[in-house]
Amino acid sequence: MIKGSIVAIVTPFKNGKVDEKALGDLIEWHIAQGTNAIVPCGTTGESATLDYEEHYRVIEFTVEAVNKKVPVIAGTGANSTDETIMITKEAKRYGADAALLVAPYYNKPTQEGLYRHYKAVAEAVDIPIVLYNVPGRTAVNILPSTVARLAEIDRIVAIKEASGDMKQVSEIMRLCGDRITVISGDDFTTLPLLALGGKGVISVSANVAPKDMADMCSHWEKGRYDDARKIHFKLEPLNHAMFIETNPIPVKTALAMMGRIKEEFRLPLCEMSPANKDKLRKVLVDLKLI
Repeated sequence: MIKGSIVAIVTPFKNGKVDEKALGDLIEWHIAQGTNAIVPCGTTGESATLDYEEHYRVIEFTVEAVNKKVPVIAGTGANSTDETIMITKEAKRYGADAALLVAPYYNKPTQEGLYRHYKAVAEAVDIPIVLYNVPGRTAVNILPSTVARLAEIDRIVAIKEASGDMKQVSEIMRLCGDRITVISGDDFTTLPLLALGGKGVISVSANVAPKDMADMCSHWEKGRYDDARKIHFKLEPLNHAMFIETNPIPVKTALAMMGRIKEEFRLPLCEMSPANKDKLRKVLVDLKLI
Protein backbone atom coordinates (compact mmCIF):
# COMPACT_ATOMS: atom_id res chain seq x y z
CA MET A 1 0.00 0.00 0.00
CA ILE A 2 2.81 2.46 0.85
CA LYS A 3 4.75 2.50 -2.41
CA GLY A 4 5.21 4.32 -5.69
CA SER A 5 3.95 7.82 -6.42
CA ILE A 6 1.63 8.96 -3.64
CA VAL A 7 0.20 12.44 -4.17
CA ALA A 8 -0.15 14.86 -1.26
CA ILE A 9 -3.22 16.27 -2.92
CA VAL A 10 -4.17 19.94 -2.69
CA THR A 11 -7.49 21.04 -1.23
CA PRO A 12 -9.18 23.23 -3.85
CA PHE A 13 -11.22 26.16 -2.56
CA LYS A 14 -13.94 28.17 -4.26
CA ASN A 15 -15.47 31.23 -2.65
CA GLY A 16 -14.00 30.27 0.71
CA LYS A 17 -15.35 26.71 0.72
CA VAL A 18 -13.83 23.35 -0.21
CA ASP A 19 -14.46 22.85 -3.94
CA GLU A 20 -15.57 19.21 -4.00
CA LYS A 21 -16.16 19.22 -7.76
CA ALA A 22 -12.56 20.26 -8.43
CA LEU A 23 -11.24 17.79 -5.83
CA GLY A 24 -13.21 14.95 -7.40
CA ASP A 25 -11.90 15.84 -10.84
CA LEU A 26 -8.33 15.88 -9.52
CA ILE A 27 -8.80 12.45 -7.94
CA GLU A 28 -10.16 10.97 -11.18
CA TRP A 29 -7.22 12.47 -13.09
CA HIS A 30 -4.69 11.03 -10.65
CA ILE A 31 -6.13 7.55 -10.85
CA ALA A 32 -6.12 7.71 -14.67
CA GLN A 33 -2.51 8.98 -14.68
CA GLY A 34 -1.22 6.11 -12.54
CA THR A 35 -0.90 7.69 -9.09
CA ASN A 36 -0.50 4.84 -6.60
CA ALA A 37 -2.20 6.37 -3.53
CA ILE A 38 -3.71 9.67 -2.37
CA VAL A 39 -3.03 11.68 0.78
CA PRO A 40 -5.80 14.15 1.67
CA CYS A 41 -5.32 16.73 4.43
CA GLY A 42 -1.53 16.81 4.42
CA THR A 43 0.53 19.99 4.54
CA THR A 44 -0.04 20.41 0.79
CA GLY A 45 -3.77 20.06 1.46
CA GLU A 46 -3.67 23.12 3.75
CA SER A 47 -4.76 20.99 6.70
CA ALA A 48 -3.72 23.73 9.11
CA THR A 49 -6.52 25.98 7.83
CA LEU A 50 -9.28 23.35 7.68
CA ASP A 51 -11.69 23.18 10.60
CA TYR A 52 -12.57 19.74 11.99
CA GLU A 53 -15.74 19.41 9.94
CA GLU A 54 -13.90 20.29 6.72
CA HIS A 55 -10.99 17.99 7.59
CA TYR A 56 -13.29 15.02 8.10
CA ARG A 57 -15.35 15.85 5.01
CA VAL A 58 -12.27 16.03 2.77
CA ILE A 59 -11.20 12.59 4.01
CA GLU A 60 -14.71 11.18 3.59
CA PHE A 61 -15.08 12.70 0.12
CA THR A 62 -11.68 11.40 -0.99
CA VAL A 63 -12.49 7.87 0.19
CA GLU A 64 -15.80 8.01 -1.68
CA ALA A 65 -14.29 9.43 -4.86
CA VAL A 66 -11.38 6.97 -4.89
CA ASN A 67 -13.84 4.10 -4.40
CA LYS A 68 -11.08 1.63 -3.43
CA LYS A 69 -9.18 2.07 -6.70
CA VAL A 70 -6.06 3.17 -4.79
CA PRO A 71 -5.29 3.50 -1.08
CA VAL A 72 -6.22 6.66 0.82
CA ILE A 73 -3.68 7.74 3.46
CA ALA A 74 -5.31 10.47 5.52
CA GLY A 75 -3.31 13.25 7.14
CA THR A 76 -4.35 13.17 10.81
CA GLY A 77 -1.38 14.55 12.75
CA ALA A 78 -1.57 17.35 15.31
CA ASN A 79 0.66 18.76 18.04
CA SER A 80 -1.53 17.26 20.75
CA THR A 81 -1.60 13.48 21.19
CA ASP A 82 -5.27 13.45 22.25
CA GLU A 83 -6.22 15.54 19.20
CA THR A 84 -4.21 13.27 16.91
CA ILE A 85 -6.01 10.22 18.30
CA MET A 86 -9.39 11.92 17.82
CA ILE A 87 -8.71 12.87 14.19
CA THR A 88 -7.19 9.47 13.39
CA LYS A 89 -10.24 7.67 14.80
CA GLU A 90 -12.46 9.77 12.53
CA ALA A 91 -10.27 9.00 9.51
CA LYS A 92 -10.62 5.29 10.20
CA ARG A 93 -14.38 5.69 10.63
CA TYR A 94 -14.62 7.37 7.23
CA GLY A 95 -12.72 4.55 5.55
CA ALA A 96 -9.13 5.73 5.23
CA ASP A 97 -6.69 2.89 4.59
CA ALA A 98 -3.87 4.43 6.65
CA ALA A 99 -2.99 7.60 8.54
CA LEU A 100 -0.09 10.00 7.99
CA LEU A 101 1.01 11.53 11.30
CA VAL A 102 3.27 14.56 11.17
CA ALA A 103 5.60 14.93 14.14
CA PRO A 104 4.02 17.16 16.79
CA TYR A 105 4.98 20.69 15.81
CA TYR A 106 5.88 23.85 17.70
CA ASN A 107 6.02 22.29 21.18
CA LYS A 108 9.30 20.48 20.30
CA PRO A 109 8.94 17.16 22.17
CA THR A 110 11.99 15.13 23.13
CA GLN A 111 12.76 11.84 21.40
CA GLU A 112 11.07 10.03 24.29
CA GLY A 113 8.04 12.28 23.90
CA LEU A 114 7.88 11.51 20.18
CA TYR A 115 8.07 7.79 20.90
CA ARG A 116 5.28 7.96 23.47
CA HIS A 117 3.13 10.11 21.18
CA TYR A 118 3.23 7.68 18.26
CA LYS A 119 2.93 4.66 20.53
CA ALA A 120 -0.20 6.12 22.14
CA VAL A 121 -1.84 6.70 18.75
CA ALA A 122 -0.92 3.21 17.53
CA GLU A 123 -2.44 1.68 20.66
CA ALA A 124 -5.60 3.78 20.41
CA VAL A 125 -6.52 3.36 16.72
CA ASP A 126 -6.44 0.16 14.68
CA ILE A 127 -5.07 1.63 11.44
CA PRO A 128 -1.68 1.48 9.68
CA ILE A 129 0.39 4.52 10.64
CA VAL A 130 2.92 6.41 8.53
CA LEU A 131 5.32 8.59 10.50
CA TYR A 132 6.07 11.98 8.96
CA ASN A 133 9.39 13.63 9.68
CA VAL A 134 9.66 17.19 8.36
CA PRO A 135 11.94 19.20 10.68
CA GLY A 136 11.73 22.31 8.49
CA ARG A 137 8.05 22.59 9.39
CA THR A 138 7.86 21.07 12.86
CA ALA A 139 11.13 22.21 14.54
CA VAL A 140 11.75 18.64 15.70
CA ASN A 141 13.63 15.78 14.04
CA ILE A 142 12.59 12.14 14.53
CA LEU A 143 16.00 10.53 14.88
CA PRO A 144 16.81 7.12 13.34
CA SER A 145 17.12 5.52 16.77
CA THR A 146 13.58 6.66 17.60
CA VAL A 147 12.28 5.39 14.26
CA ALA A 148 13.90 2.02 15.04
CA ARG A 149 12.04 1.88 18.37
CA LEU A 150 8.76 2.79 16.69
CA ALA A 151 9.30 0.20 13.95
CA GLU A 152 8.81 -2.47 16.62
CA ILE A 153 5.16 -1.43 16.91
CA ASP A 154 3.03 -3.46 14.50
CA ARG A 155 0.72 -0.65 13.34
CA ILE A 156 3.60 1.68 12.48
CA VAL A 157 4.38 0.59 8.94
CA ALA A 158 6.21 3.42 7.18
CA ILE A 159 7.93 6.79 7.48
CA LYS A 160 7.72 9.77 5.17
CA GLU A 161 11.22 11.21 5.45
CA ALA A 162 11.42 14.89 4.54
CA SER A 163 14.53 15.90 6.46
CA GLY A 164 16.48 16.11 3.18
CA ASP A 165 19.34 14.33 4.97
CA MET A 166 20.21 11.20 2.99
CA LYS A 167 22.67 10.11 5.67
CA GLN A 168 19.77 10.05 8.12
CA VAL A 169 17.63 8.12 5.65
CA SER A 170 20.42 5.59 5.18
CA GLU A 171 20.75 5.17 8.95
CA ILE A 172 16.99 4.55 9.30
CA MET A 173 17.20 1.81 6.70
CA ARG A 174 20.29 0.31 8.31
CA LEU A 175 18.68 0.18 11.74
CA CYS A 176 15.20 -0.88 10.67
CA GLY A 177 15.78 -3.21 7.72
CA ASP A 178 12.44 -4.40 6.39
CA ARG A 179 10.56 -3.57 9.59
CA ILE A 180 9.47 -0.20 8.17
CA THR A 181 8.91 1.20 4.68
CA VAL A 182 10.80 4.41 3.94
CA ILE A 183 9.37 6.88 1.42
CA SER A 184 10.54 10.31 0.37
CA GLY A 185 8.81 13.43 1.59
CA ASP A 186 10.84 15.71 -0.65
CA ASP A 187 10.57 15.30 -4.42
CA PHE A 188 14.25 16.05 -5.06
CA THR A 189 15.32 13.14 -2.83
CA THR A 190 13.01 10.54 -4.37
CA LEU A 191 15.49 8.97 -6.77
CA PRO A 192 18.42 8.77 -4.31
CA LEU A 193 16.06 7.41 -1.68
CA LEU A 194 14.86 4.72 -4.09
CA ALA A 195 18.51 3.86 -4.74
CA LEU A 196 18.99 3.30 -0.99
CA GLY A 197 16.03 0.95 -0.87
CA GLY A 198 13.09 3.29 -0.33
CA LYS A 199 9.74 2.46 -1.87
CA GLY A 200 8.37 5.73 -3.24
CA VAL A 201 7.37 9.30 -2.46
CA ILE A 202 4.57 11.33 -0.97
CA SER A 203 4.85 14.03 -3.58
CA VAL A 204 4.02 17.68 -4.15
CA SER A 205 5.15 17.65 -7.79
CA ALA A 206 2.83 14.72 -8.54
CA ASN A 207 -0.07 17.16 -8.19
CA VAL A 208 1.13 18.75 -11.43
CA ALA A 209 2.90 15.88 -13.23
CA PRO A 210 1.30 12.69 -11.91
CA LYS A 211 2.19 10.42 -14.82
CA ASP A 212 5.86 11.36 -14.82
CA MET A 213 6.18 10.79 -11.08
CA ALA A 214 4.36 7.46 -11.26
CA ASP A 215 6.46 6.38 -14.25
CA MET A 216 9.72 7.28 -12.50
CA CYS A 217 8.85 5.13 -9.49
CA SER A 218 7.64 2.30 -11.71
CA HIS A 219 10.77 2.36 -13.87
CA TRP A 220 12.97 2.13 -10.80
CA GLU A 221 10.97 -0.72 -9.28
CA LYS A 222 11.26 -2.66 -12.55
CA GLY A 223 14.99 -2.07 -12.88
CA ARG A 224 14.80 0.48 -15.69
CA TYR A 225 17.20 2.79 -13.92
CA ASP A 226 18.19 4.94 -16.90
CA ASP A 227 14.53 5.64 -17.68
CA ALA A 228 13.89 6.61 -14.06
CA ARG A 229 16.95 8.84 -14.04
CA LYS A 230 15.80 10.66 -17.19
CA ILE A 231 12.47 11.52 -15.58
CA HIS A 232 14.25 12.64 -12.40
CA PHE A 233 16.28 15.17 -14.37
CA LYS A 234 13.23 16.21 -16.40
CA LEU A 235 11.28 16.96 -13.22
CA GLU A 236 14.05 18.80 -11.38
CA PRO A 237 12.98 22.30 -12.56
CA LEU A 238 9.43 21.52 -11.44
CA ASN A 239 10.59 20.14 -8.08
CA HIS A 240 12.47 23.37 -7.50
CA ALA A 241 9.60 25.57 -8.69
CA MET A 242 7.19 23.93 -6.24
CA PHE A 243 9.14 25.54 -3.41
CA ILE A 244 10.06 29.01 -4.71
CA GLU A 245 7.42 30.16 -2.24
CA THR A 246 5.86 28.34 0.69
CA ASN A 247 4.14 25.06 -0.21
CA PRO A 248 1.32 24.79 -1.31
CA ILE A 249 1.27 28.25 -2.88
CA PRO A 250 3.25 27.30 -6.04
CA VAL A 251 1.51 23.96 -6.61
CA LYS A 252 -1.98 25.47 -6.32
CA THR A 253 -0.93 28.32 -8.59
CA ALA A 254 0.37 25.81 -11.13
CA LEU A 255 -2.87 23.83 -11.05
CA ALA A 256 -4.81 27.07 -11.55
CA MET A 257 -2.63 27.89 -14.57
CA MET A 258 -3.47 24.41 -15.87
CA GLY A 259 -7.19 25.15 -15.47
CA ARG A 260 -7.76 22.44 -12.87
CA ILE A 261 -8.59 24.53 -9.77
CA LYS A 262 -9.27 28.10 -8.73
CA GLU A 263 -6.27 30.08 -7.53
CA GLU A 264 -7.55 30.41 -3.98
CA PHE A 265 -5.81 30.08 -0.62
CA ARG A 266 -6.63 30.69 3.01
CA LEU A 267 -4.78 33.25 5.04
CA PRO A 268 -2.07 33.37 6.16
CA LEU A 269 -1.22 31.88 2.75
CA CYS A 270 -1.74 34.20 -0.21
CA GLU A 271 -1.08 34.46 -3.95
CA MET A 272 2.45 34.31 -5.38
CA SER A 273 4.46 37.40 -6.19
CA PRO A 274 4.28 38.33 -9.90
CA ALA A 275 8.00 37.64 -10.41
CA ASN A 276 7.79 34.14 -8.97
CA LYS A 277 4.59 33.45 -10.86
CA ASP A 278 6.44 34.26 -14.10
CA LYS A 279 9.21 31.82 -13.13
CA LEU A 280 6.66 29.12 -12.40
CA ARG A 281 4.83 29.71 -15.66
CA LYS A 282 8.05 29.30 -17.63
CA VAL A 283 8.73 25.93 -15.99
CA LEU A 284 5.22 24.73 -16.81
CA VAL A 285 5.55 25.91 -20.42
CA ASP A 286 8.94 24.21 -20.79
CA LEU A 287 7.42 20.94 -19.54
CA LYS A 288 4.41 21.41 -21.85
CA LEU A 289 2.05 21.36 -18.88
CA ILE A 290 0.36 24.57 -20.06
